[in-house]
Amino acid sequence: MARKYSRSASKDVERAMRKRKRGKLKSGRSGKTVKSRKQAIAIGLSEARKKGKKVPKKKTGGGRKTGGGKKKS
Repeated sequence: MARKYSRSASKDVERAMRKRKRGKLKSGRSGKTVKSRKQAIAIGLSEARKKGKKVPKKKTGGGRKTGGGKKKS
């Protein structure tokens, strides 16, 4: 079975995780220090994507799903 992520992409994630542990990883827009493990992984994958490494596309359609339509009373 083929690899989902390239080895160099996982190195980028690893680098982001180390930065998070040291307290040096900042989020993009707000510039706040990242504390979440999941957010650190997302930042690492995003950097790998920007460099053109083999990383699957981001899943879209996130967020809350609403019921849609009118409520029946």
